[in-house]
Amino acid sequence: MIHKILIANRGEIAVRIVRACRDLHIKSVAIYTKPDAECLHVKIADEAHMIGDEPIKGYLNAKSIVEIAKSCGADAIHPGYGFLSENYEFAKLVEDSGLIFIGPKSDVIRKMGDKNIARYLMKRNGIPIVPGTEKLNDEPMEKIKEYALKIGYPVILKASGGGGGRGIRKVFKEDELEDAYNSCKREAKAYFNNDEVFMEKLVVNPRHIEFQILGDNYGNIIHLCERDCSIQRRHQKIIEIAPCPSISENLRKIMGVTAVAAAKAVGYSNVGTIEFLLDDDNQFYFMEMNTRIQVEHGVTEEITGVDLVVRQIRTAAGEILELEQSDIKPQGYAIEARITAENVWQNFVPTPGKILGYYPALGPSVRVDSHAYKDYTIPPYYDSLVAKLIVKATDYDLMINKLERALEEFTIEGVQTIIPFLLAISKSREFRRGFFDTSYVEKNLNSILENTHDSTHGGEEELKTVINQAINKHRKVYGK
Repeated sequence: MIHKILIANRGEIAVRIVRACRDLHIKSVAIYTKPDAECLHVKIADEAHMIGDEPIKGYLNAKSIVEIAKSCGADAIHPGYGFLSENYEFAKLVEDSGLIFIGPKSDVIRKMGDKNIARYLMKRNGIPIVPGTEKLNDEPMEKIKEYALKIGYPVILKASGGGGGRGIRKVFKEDELEDAYNSCKREAKAYFNNDEVFMEKLVVNPRHIEFQILGDNYGNIIHLCERDCSIQRRHQKIIEIAPCPSISENLRKIMGVTAVAAAKAVGYSNVGTIEFLLDDDNQFYFMEMNTRIQVEHGVTEEITGVDLVVRQIRTAAGEILELEQSDIKPQGYAIEARITAENVWQNFVPTPGKILGYYPALGPSVRVDSHAYKDYTIPPYYDSLVAKLIVKATDYDLMINKLERALEEFTIEGVQTIIPFLLAISKSREFRRGFFDTSYVEKNLNSILENTHDSTHGGEEELKTVINQAINKHRKVYGK
């Protein structure tokens, strides 16, 4: 059994892992850089070690992380999501150091982290993939243009080692191709230190459907149903729903079987995600595999009752998966809204700063995963996620109603957040009817902003009034 886990991450996911450790009576070790000294994961872990002054470099210093883990007597390292979570060299270093990496084996991370290798493996094993090419970096531009014509416009260029919405360019006609290709390569090099790029047919306005995978170290793999992650902005998820409100039971079954087959094809173990694109004709295509815990794992936990972080730890410790596919029976619906510190009126620019008041939503079937608290200062160095609001209900309509109510109650004072924007989405007719795809936010951005303006942003004085009313309402409940 694992007795002590070092958490190679920060913020919300680090807090989530600390709590899972406590549930299992396992000691937790936090790491932090100097700007994160007051972060919640540092305060609640059993012990904490500073890993440097610079805000990001410490969380990417694989050698130092392993050294701290060994020196403090940790048995295992949990990478969370982001940072080194899908870095196969880090996983290999952990394995070679005699520690347990809480995730899949390093070789699986290596294979699935390269989208070209992943596409090849899926195609070889009969998993449907989007028509496309292998890496293009050694090809002359004239040849690349020929590939695009053969695939058929529109096409999409992707970084082989990409993720998080980076290293992606859509191309609708030939005279856009060369600039898009060069731009994609530059971004891929800057963010992933790998400028390999490949091309796919652009599936126009698909739904983004992902299946949660759970497997042990002995070849047993099941899925825990799907999540609809189509509400996105610039390829970044904003809202996630489980299960998808608009696919048939038959299609769900076929996609689930395919997801398990994809995981088995690479010998996957632990928690992961198989992501698909679903077109208007209900044809689905493998997009990628995430070899880590997902930001949106909470909605799957709510509908299945399976604690995914606890499962990660137990699987890494060698437990056999006792669940069978027939045991997974989703109950109702769950939805997650990502609350970020951003100014929607200035192109969603991050708004770091001190939180002067923090009043999270409460009530039946409402869950908030967060590292925020009153007087916490959101630093400018990381992503702008402040909290994940998750609500559950017996049916889709009630779930949206609960989300709307919870967003209206959730108040963060001192920094701007996208709560009013999320609230405007929750009230929109198309969203409430389940009629949306990955283009929904971009297509409806102006109308969403207009509704955001009507409800919460009708000038500076009105905004202050609305905020003060919300704060006073919550102070009656929570106290000053």
